[in-house]
Amino acid sequence: MPTFFCMGGLPRTEFAQALRAISTERGLEADVILDTIKQAIIAAYKRDAKEQGEEELDEMEYDVILDPASGEAKIFSWPEGKKDGRKDVTPPGFGRIAAQTAKQVIHQKIREAEKDAIMEEYSDRVGSLISGMILRFDGPDVRVDLGRTEGLMPANERVPNERLNPNQRLSFLLKEINETPKGKQILLSRADDEFVKKLFEREVPEIASGSVEIKVSAREPGVRTKIAVFSNQSGVDPVGSCVGQKGVRVQAVTNELGGERVDIVAWNDNVSELIKAALSPAEGLSVVLNDDEKAAKVKAPEDQLSLAIGKEGQNARLASKLTGWKIEIEGLPEDSKKEKETESSEKPDDEKKKVKKKKTKDPKSVKTKTTKKSVNKKKVTSSKADKKKKTKGSKSKKVKAEKSEVEKVEDPEPVEGKKVD
Repeated sequence: MPTFFCMGGLPRTEFAQALRAISTERGLEADVILDTIKQAIIAAYKRDAKEQGEEELDEMEYDVILDPASGEAKIFSWPEGKKDGRKDVTPPGFGRIAAQTAKQVIHQKIREAEKDAIMEEYSDRVGSLISGMILRFDGPDVRVDLGRTEGLMPANERVPNERLNPNQRLSFLLKEINETPKGKQILLSRADDEFVKKLFEREVPEIASGSVEIKVSAREPGVRTKIAVFSNQSGVDPVGSCVGQKGVRVQAVTNELGGERVDIVAWNDNVSELIKAALSPAEGLSVVLNDDEKAAKVKAPEDQLSLAIGKEGQNARLASKLTGWKIEIEGLPEDSKKEKETESSEKPDDEKKKVKKKKTKDPKSVKTKTTKKSVNKKKVTSSKADKKKKTKGSKSKKVKAEKSEVEKVEDPEPVEGKKVD
């Protein structure tokens, strides 16, 4: 076997190079590969010995000494429990059949060792997000390519109304690794509540750092999700952190969920306030708690009743899951509604003054309007007065003329210097 030299003067044989290449390519330790080769050599020796008619092979123990530089192997055997009586049973050259058997077993063992190493790597990532591409559909189940191995998303872990296509790349929750008759199987999910939490952890740095915490969550996959968030650090708004500027962060989560609606509410230790927040966007609610039955009666105004219940009771159902309390929602009677309206109408004097000030905001415009109206009124009155004066003047003239005529008739006495007919 030819020998090569590398930096430092260390010999590098073809066997050592092949060993190193397999180790780097498969991501396996060299010791694991050598142990696999030893087991393959023992299996090949037993098969060859059986073909030659040897018996009592199962009552013997075997060991292989393998040179990592040259690849030369020697087989030793001894009776069970008597290692002192070990002897070299290496057949001369092993034979072509034994070598072929060893090769097949080596490939099989390397594949098993590779798969075990991959499963150990993925076992550290259980409960986290992982990216994958959809390969094919096994009935309702989905096979996903994760890079070095495949994962399975069962039908109960799929979002019911989500359409999936081959070669589509998505994010998944690595839920668990199960033992199956065919070996270990990676189980993926997109319908789990934990999937939404991990998406927020990826999009919101405050959750990843621990300053904001998702206390509880409730989800109906593909339709709606509610989460209650809490801030461990003063000055940090938990709801605002999850929503992001102009809703960028929550929109990224919604897009990954395929348009599923996400409601974010602030966590409150007061159960009544938490129930009110969980029933959002409904407002003006009143809550009465029954601690013995862990039930809450909620009264909502008539215009908010449909919002509190939600489509097909969805909002109330998710709020019950989120809080852990049984919730009954009733409409407020009209009398109580009127009382609330009267209470809201009875404002303090300061508020009334503010309303008055708001009403008389532009006094100039009001004055100009009034002056114009008054001018018009003056014009109208003056014209009416002139008409009246004219009518009065004409009447007085007629009266004077009549009076003069009467005087003329009633005074027939002659005037000096004039003759009377």
